[in-house]
Amino acid sequence: MNTWIFVVLLGSGLQGAAAVTHSLKYFYTGSSGVPNFPEFVAVGLVDDVEMVHYDSNTRREEPKQDWMKKVTADDPQYLDRHKKIFLGDQQALKSNIETLKQRFNQTGGVHIYQQMYGCEWDDETNEVTGFRQFGYDGEDFITFDLQTLTWIAPKPQAVITKKKWDNNKAEIAYLQQYHTQICPEWVKKYVDYGRSSLLTTERPSVSLLQKTPSSPVSCHATGFYPERATLSWRKDGEELHEDVELGEILPNHDGTFQMSAELKLSSVTPEDWSRYTCVFQLSGVKEEIVTKLDKADIRTNEEKNMTVIIAVVVVVLALVLIAAAVVVFVVSKKKEAKCPPSDNSSEASQKLNPQP
Repeated sequence: MNTWIFVVLLGSGLQGAAAVTHSLKYFYTGSSGVPNFPEFVAVGLVDDVEMVHYDSNTRREEPKQDWMKKVTADDPQYLDRHKKIFLGDQQALKSNIETLKQRFNQTGGVHIYQQMYGCEWDDETNEVTGFRQFGYDGEDFITFDLQTLTWIAPKPQAVITKKKWDNNKAEIAYLQQYHTQICPEWVKKYVDYGRSSLLTTERPSVSLLQKTPSSPVSCHATGFYPERATLSWRKDGEELHEDVELGEILPNHDGTFQMSAELKLSSVTPEDWSRYTCVFQLSGVKEEIVTKLDKADIRTNEEKNMTVIIAVVVVVLALVLIAAAVVVFVVSKKKEAKCPPSDNSSEASQKLNPQP
Protein backbone atom coordinates (compact mmCIF):
# COMPACT_ATOMS: atom_id res chain seq x y z
CA MET A 1 0.00 0.00 0.00
CA ASN A 2 2.81 2.40 0.83
CA THR A 3 4.15 2.11 -2.71
CA TRP A 4 0.92 3.25 -4.34
CA ILE A 5 1.61 6.97 -3.89
CA PHE A 6 4.96 6.59 -5.59
CA VAL A 7 3.36 4.63 -8.42
CA VAL A 8 1.08 7.58 -9.13
CA LEU A 9 3.80 10.20 -8.79
CA LEU A 10 6.33 8.43 -10.93
CA GLY A 11 3.92 6.89 -13.41
CA SER A 12 5.51 3.48 -13.06
CA GLY A 13 3.88 0.18 -12.22
CA LEU A 14 4.49 -2.81 -10.01
CA GLN A 15 7.03 -5.39 -11.01
CA GLY A 16 5.72 -8.59 -12.55
CA ALA A 17 7.31 -12.00 -12.87
CA ALA A 18 5.10 -14.19 -15.11
CA ALA A 19 6.71 -14.77 -18.47
CA VAL A 20 3.48 -14.64 -20.53
CA THR A 21 1.20 -12.57 -18.32
CA HIS A 22 -0.30 -9.26 -19.48
CA SER A 23 -2.01 -6.86 -17.13
CA LEU A 24 -4.28 -3.83 -16.89
CA LYS A 25 -4.08 -1.82 -13.68
CA TYR A 26 -5.61 1.42 -12.49
CA PHE A 27 -4.27 3.34 -9.52
CA TYR A 28 -6.38 6.06 -7.91
CA THR A 29 -5.14 8.44 -5.23
CA GLY A 30 -7.48 10.79 -3.39
CA SER A 31 -5.82 13.21 -0.98
CA SER A 32 -6.81 15.68 1.71
CA GLY A 33 -4.55 18.36 3.16
CA VAL A 34 -1.70 17.81 0.69
CA PRO A 35 -0.44 21.19 -0.60
CA ASN A 36 0.41 21.61 -4.28
CA PHE A 37 -0.95 18.18 -5.16
CA PRO A 38 -4.21 17.31 -6.98
CA GLU A 39 -7.05 16.01 -4.83
CA PHE A 40 -7.45 13.12 -7.24
CA VAL A 41 -4.98 11.38 -9.56
CA ALA A 42 -5.67 8.35 -11.76
CA VAL A 43 -3.06 6.36 -13.67
CA GLY A 44 -3.78 3.47 -16.04
CA LEU A 45 -1.07 0.94 -16.90
CA VAL A 46 -0.84 -1.87 -19.43
CA ASP A 47 1.90 -4.39 -18.69
CA ASP A 48 3.12 -1.89 -16.06
CA VAL A 49 3.58 0.80 -18.72
CA GLU A 50 1.64 4.02 -18.13
CA MET A 51 -0.94 4.54 -20.88
CA VAL A 52 -3.29 7.25 -19.47
CA HIS A 53 -3.15 9.92 -16.78
CA TYR A 54 -5.91 12.02 -15.24
CA ASP A 55 -5.95 14.47 -12.35
CA SER A 56 -8.47 16.81 -10.74
CA ASN A 57 -6.50 19.93 -11.69
CA THR A 58 -6.65 19.45 -15.46
CA ARG A 59 -9.80 17.28 -15.51
CA ARG A 60 -8.44 15.84 -18.71
CA GLU A 61 -7.41 12.31 -19.57
CA GLU A 62 -4.01 12.33 -21.30
CA PRO A 63 -2.81 9.34 -23.36
CA LYS A 64 0.81 8.56 -22.53
CA GLN A 65 1.74 6.18 -25.37
CA ASP A 66 1.82 6.77 -29.11
CA TRP A 67 -0.23 3.64 -29.75
CA MET A 68 -3.07 5.15 -27.68
CA LYS A 69 -3.71 7.50 -30.62
CA LYS A 70 -4.89 4.47 -32.58
CA VAL A 71 -7.17 3.46 -29.68
CA THR A 72 -8.83 6.89 -29.57
CA ALA A 73 -9.05 7.07 -33.35
CA ASP A 74 -10.90 3.75 -33.56
CA ASP A 75 -13.07 4.66 -30.56
CA PRO A 76 -13.84 8.43 -30.74
CA GLN A 77 -15.86 8.31 -27.50
CA TYR A 78 -13.06 6.65 -25.57
CA LEU A 79 -11.66 9.76 -23.86
CA ASP A 80 -15.05 11.27 -23.01
CA ARG A 81 -16.31 7.97 -21.66
CA HIS A 82 -13.28 7.48 -19.43
CA LYS A 83 -13.33 11.11 -18.33
CA LYS A 84 -16.87 10.63 -16.98
CA ILE A 85 -15.73 7.51 -15.12
CA PHE A 86 -12.79 9.37 -13.57
CA LEU A 87 -15.02 12.29 -12.57
CA GLY A 88 -17.40 9.95 -10.80
CA ASP A 89 -14.56 8.11 -9.06
CA GLN A 90 -13.05 11.46 -8.09
CA GLN A 91 -16.22 12.46 -6.23
CA ALA A 92 -16.50 9.01 -4.64
CA LEU A 93 -12.94 9.06 -3.26
CA LYS A 94 -13.36 12.59 -1.97
CA SER A 95 -16.53 11.58 -0.13
CA ASN A 96 -14.90 8.41 1.19
CA ILE A 97 -12.02 10.37 2.70
CA GLU A 98 -14.44 12.46 4.74
CA THR A 99 -16.26 9.32 5.88
CA LEU A 100 -13.03 7.62 6.94
CA LYS A 101 -11.81 10.69 8.80
CA GLN A 102 -14.94 10.43 10.93
CA ARG A 103 -14.49 6.70 11.53
CA PHE A 104 -10.87 7.17 12.58
CA ASN A 105 -11.77 10.24 14.69
CA GLN A 106 -9.65 12.56 12.56
CA THR A 107 -10.34 16.25 12.03
CA GLY A 108 -7.43 17.60 9.99
CA GLY A 109 -3.96 16.73 8.73
CA VAL A 110 -2.83 14.90 5.61
CA HIS A 111 -4.81 11.85 4.54
CA ILE A 112 -4.52 9.57 1.49
CA TYR A 113 -7.20 7.24 0.17
CA GLN A 114 -6.16 4.87 -2.61
CA GLN A 115 -7.72 2.32 -4.88
CA MET A 116 -6.05 -0.25 -7.12
CA TYR A 117 -7.95 -2.54 -9.45
CA GLY A 118 -7.47 -4.49 -12.65
CA CYS A 119 -6.60 -7.93 -13.91
CA GLU A 120 -3.88 -10.16 -15.30
CA TRP A 121 -4.28 -12.46 -18.28
CA ASP A 122 -2.04 -15.37 -19.25
CA ASP A 123 -1.92 -15.53 -23.04
CA GLU A 124 -0.95 -19.22 -22.99
CA THR A 125 -3.30 -20.71 -20.42
CA ASN A 126 -5.95 -17.98 -20.80
CA GLU A 127 -6.09 -17.82 -17.00
CA VAL A 128 -7.45 -14.55 -15.58
CA THR A 129 -6.74 -13.05 -12.16
CA GLY A 130 -8.66 -10.00 -10.97
CA PHE A 131 -7.97 -7.68 -8.06
CA ARG A 132 -9.58 -4.67 -6.38
CA GLN A 133 -8.45 -3.16 -3.09
CA PHE A 134 -8.56 0.06 -1.14
CA GLY A 135 -6.08 1.63 1.24
CA TYR A 136 -6.19 4.50 3.71
CA ASP A 137 -3.16 6.39 4.98
CA GLY A 138 -0.77 3.73 3.68
CA GLU A 139 -2.53 0.66 5.09
CA ASP A 140 -4.95 -1.89 3.68
CA PHE A 141 -8.55 -0.93 4.31
CA ILE A 142 -10.78 -3.31 2.34
CA THR A 143 -10.23 -5.89 -0.43
CA PHE A 144 -12.56 -7.72 -2.79
CA ASP A 145 -12.20 -11.52 -2.87
CA LEU A 146 -13.17 -12.81 -6.32
CA GLN A 147 -13.22 -16.41 -5.09
CA THR A 148 -15.93 -15.87 -2.47
CA LEU A 149 -17.38 -12.68 -4.04
CA THR A 150 -17.18 -10.97 -0.66
CA TRP A 151 -15.25 -8.07 0.80
CA ILE A 152 -12.45 -8.60 3.33
CA ALA A 153 -12.11 -6.01 6.10
CA PRO A 154 -8.72 -6.13 7.88
CA LYS A 155 -9.61 -3.15 10.10
CA PRO A 156 -12.56 -2.64 12.46
CA GLN A 157 -13.37 0.67 10.76
CA ALA A 158 -13.94 -1.23 7.49
CA VAL A 159 -16.54 -3.67 8.85
CA ILE A 160 -19.39 -1.22 8.23
CA THR A 161 -18.26 -0.85 4.60
CA LYS A 162 -17.93 -4.62 4.20
CA LYS A 163 -21.51 -5.27 5.35
CA LYS A 164 -22.88 -2.55 3.10
CA TRP A 165 -20.96 -3.67 0.01
CA ASP A 166 -21.60 -7.39 0.60
CA ASN A 167 -25.33 -6.68 0.52
CA ASN A 168 -25.09 -4.88 -2.83
CA LYS A 169 -25.59 -7.98 -4.97
CA ALA A 170 -25.92 -6.02 -8.21
CA GLU A 171 -22.53 -4.35 -7.68
CA ILE A 172 -20.90 -7.67 -6.81
CA ALA A 173 -22.29 -9.24 -9.99
CA TYR A 174 -20.87 -6.33 -12.02
CA LEU A 175 -17.46 -6.62 -10.36
CA GLN A 176 -17.35 -10.33 -11.13
CA GLN A 177 -18.18 -9.65 -14.78
CA TYR A 178 -15.69 -6.78 -15.01
CA HIS A 179 -12.73 -8.67 -13.56
CA THR A 180 -13.34 -11.96 -15.38
CA GLN A 181 -14.63 -10.73 -18.76
CA ILE A 182 -14.49 -6.98 -19.43
CA CYS A 183 -11.03 -6.33 -18.00
CA PRO A 184 -9.22 -9.22 -19.77
CA GLU A 185 -10.86 -8.26 -23.07
CA TRP A 186 -9.43 -4.74 -22.70
CA VAL A 187 -6.05 -6.22 -21.85
CA LYS A 188 -6.08 -8.11 -25.14
CA LYS A 189 -7.10 -4.95 -27.03
CA TYR A 190 -4.41 -2.79 -25.46
CA VAL A 191 -1.70 -5.40 -26.01
CA ASP A 192 -2.75 -5.72 -29.65
CA TYR A 193 -2.68 -1.93 -30.15
CA GLY A 194 0.65 -1.55 -28.38
CA ARG A 195 2.23 -4.70 -29.75
CA SER A 196 5.19 -2.88 -31.35
CA SER A 197 6.34 -1.52 -27.99
CA LEU A 198 4.69 -3.68 -25.32
CA LEU A 199 5.96 -6.94 -26.80
CA THR A 200 9.47 -5.62 -27.49
CA THR A 201 12.13 -7.40 -25.45
CA GLU A 202 15.80 -6.68 -24.87
CA ARG A 203 17.98 -9.31 -23.23
CA PRO A 204 20.59 -8.03 -20.78
CA SER A 205 24.27 -8.58 -20.27
CA VAL A 206 24.88 -10.44 -17.01
CA SER A 207 28.08 -10.09 -14.96
CA LEU A 208 29.41 -11.38 -11.66
CA LEU A 209 30.86 -8.62 -9.49
CA GLN A 210 32.68 -8.61 -6.15
CA LYS A 211 34.23 -5.74 -4.18
CA THR A 212 36.67 -7.82 -2.12
CA PRO A 213 37.39 -11.57 -1.82
CA SER A 214 35.26 -11.69 1.36
CA SER A 215 32.36 -9.64 -0.06
CA PRO A 216 29.13 -11.17 -1.45
CA VAL A 217 29.10 -11.95 -5.16
CA SER A 218 26.66 -9.72 -7.02
CA CYS A 219 24.93 -11.02 -10.13
CA HIS A 220 24.25 -7.87 -12.14
CA ALA A 221 21.93 -7.78 -15.17
CA THR A 222 21.70 -4.56 -17.19
CA GLY A 223 20.16 -3.47 -20.48
CA PHE A 224 16.95 -5.50 -20.33
CA TYR A 225 13.42 -4.48 -21.36
CA PRO A 226 10.66 -4.57 -20.22
CA GLU A 227 11.18 -4.19 -16.48
CA ARG A 228 9.08 -7.25 -15.69
CA ALA A 229 11.91 -9.64 -14.91
CA THR A 230 13.28 -11.86 -12.16
CA LEU A 231 16.83 -12.52 -11.01
CA SER A 232 17.66 -15.32 -8.60
CA TRP A 233 20.43 -17.51 -7.24
CA ARG A 234 19.98 -21.28 -7.38
CA LYS A 235 21.79 -24.24 -5.88
CA ASP A 236 21.49 -27.50 -7.80
CA GLY A 237 18.58 -25.90 -9.66
CA GLU A 238 16.66 -24.98 -6.51
CA GLU A 239 16.02 -21.27 -5.89
CA LEU A 240 17.75 -19.86 -2.81
CA HIS A 241 16.20 -17.41 -0.37
CA GLU A 242 18.65 -17.50 2.52
CA ASP A 243 21.98 -15.69 2.09
CA VAL A 244 20.52 -13.90 -0.96
CA GLU A 245 19.68 -10.20 -1.15
CA LEU A 246 17.62 -9.01 -4.10
CA GLY A 247 17.98 -5.46 -5.34
CA GLU A 248 15.35 -3.24 -6.93
CA ILE A 249 14.81 -2.87 -10.64
CA LEU A 250 16.38 0.46 -11.63
CA PRO A 251 16.11 2.44 -14.89
CA ASN A 252 19.03 3.09 -17.22
CA HIS A 253 19.44 6.36 -19.15
CA ASP A 254 18.56 4.63 -22.45
CA GLY A 255 15.15 3.36 -21.28
CA THR A 256 16.32 -0.14 -20.37
CA PHE A 257 16.62 -1.50 -16.83
CA GLN A 258 19.11 -3.09 -14.46
CA MET A 259 18.97 -5.18 -11.28
CA SER A 260 21.25 -7.16 -8.99
CA ALA A 261 21.11 -10.15 -6.66
CA GLU A 262 23.82 -10.71 -4.05
CA LEU A 263 24.92 -14.12 -2.79
CA LYS A 264 26.75 -14.33 0.55
CA LEU A 265 29.73 -16.65 0.28
CA SER A 266 30.10 -17.35 4.02
CA SER A 267 28.15 -20.59 3.67
CA VAL A 268 29.59 -21.57 0.27
CA THR A 269 32.59 -23.87 0.27
CA PRO A 270 35.08 -23.63 -2.65
CA GLU A 271 34.25 -27.15 -3.84
CA ASP A 272 30.54 -26.27 -4.01
CA TRP A 273 30.89 -23.18 -6.23
CA SER A 274 29.97 -25.13 -9.36
CA ARG A 275 26.58 -25.98 -7.81
CA TYR A 276 25.49 -22.32 -7.78
CA THR A 277 23.99 -20.42 -10.70
CA CYS A 278 22.49 -16.99 -11.24
CA VAL A 279 19.32 -17.13 -13.33
CA PHE A 280 17.72 -14.20 -15.16
CA GLN A 281 14.17 -14.51 -16.55
CA LEU A 282 12.62 -11.81 -18.75
CA SER A 283 8.88 -11.46 -19.26
CA GLY A 284 7.90 -12.68 -22.71
CA VAL A 285 11.11 -14.68 -23.21
CA LYS A 286 11.08 -18.38 -22.38
CA GLU A 287 14.85 -18.89 -22.44
CA GLU A 288 16.61 -18.16 -19.16
CA ILE A 289 20.07 -16.61 -18.92
CA VAL A 290 22.07 -18.88 -16.63
CA THR A 291 25.44 -17.76 -15.25
CA LYS A 292 27.54 -20.23 -13.28
CA LEU A 293 29.38 -19.13 -10.16
CA ASP A 294 32.96 -19.28 -11.43
CA LYS A 295 35.82 -17.48 -9.72
CA ALA A 296 37.49 -16.86 -13.07
CA ASP A 297 34.45 -14.92 -14.32
CA ILE A 298 34.10 -12.60 -11.31
CA ARG A 299 35.10 -8.98 -11.87
CA THR A 300 36.53 -7.40 -8.74
CA ASN A 301 37.61 -3.99 -7.54
CA GLU A 302 41.16 -5.34 -7.34
CA GLU A 303 41.19 -5.68 -11.13
CA LYS A 304 39.87 -2.14 -11.46
CA ASN A 305 42.46 -0.85 -9.00
CA MET A 306 45.26 -2.61 -10.89
CA THR A 307 44.00 -1.13 -14.15
CA VAL A 308 43.98 2.32 -12.57
CA ILE A 309 47.49 1.83 -11.17
CA ILE A 310 48.82 0.74 -14.55
CA ALA A 311 47.16 3.70 -16.21
CA VAL A 312 48.61 6.10 -13.64
CA VAL A 313 52.10 4.60 -14.07
CA VAL A 314 51.86 4.94 -17.85
CA VAL A 315 50.77 8.56 -17.55
CA VAL A 316 53.54 9.37 -15.06
CA LEU A 317 56.18 7.74 -17.27
CA ALA A 318 54.88 9.67 -20.26
CA LEU A 319 55.08 12.93 -18.32
CA VAL A 320 58.63 12.10 -17.18
CA LEU A 321 59.71 11.40 -20.75
CA ILE A 322 58.13 14.61 -21.99
CA ALA A 323 59.81 16.59 -19.21
CA ALA A 324 63.16 15.00 -20.02
CA ALA A 325 62.76 15.83 -23.70
CA VAL A 326 61.95 19.45 -22.84
CA VAL A 327 65.05 19.71 -20.63
CA VAL A 328 67.29 18.28 -23.36
CA PHE A 329 65.80 20.69 -25.89
CA VAL A 330 66.30 23.74 -23.66
CA VAL A 331 69.90 22.77 -22.80
CA SER A 332 70.77 22.26 -26.46
CA LYS A 333 69.31 25.63 -27.37
CA LYS A 334 71.36 27.34 -24.69
CA LYS A 335 74.55 25.69 -25.97
CA GLU A 336 73.80 26.83 -29.51
CA ALA A 337 73.29 30.42 -28.32
CA LYS A 338 76.72 30.49 -26.63
CA CYS A 339 78.59 29.21 -29.71
CA PRO A 340 79.75 31.86 -32.35
CA PRO A 341 78.31 31.49 -35.86
CA SER A 342 80.48 29.67 -38.38
CA ASP A 343 81.91 31.30 -41.48
CA ASN A 344 79.40 29.50 -43.66
CA SER A 345 76.57 30.95 -41.61
CA SER A 346 77.95 34.48 -41.99
CA GLU A 347 78.35 34.05 -45.71
CA ALA A 348 74.88 32.71 -46.11
CA SER A 349 73.49 35.62 -44.15
CA GLN A 350 75.19 38.16 -46.38
CA LYS A 351 73.92 36.44 -49.46
CA LEU A 352 70.38 36.55 -48.17
CA ASN A 353 70.75 40.13 -47.06
CA PRO A 354 72.87 41.88 -49.77
CA GLN A 355 74.23 45.31 -48.99
CA PRO A 356 73.28 48.14 -51.26
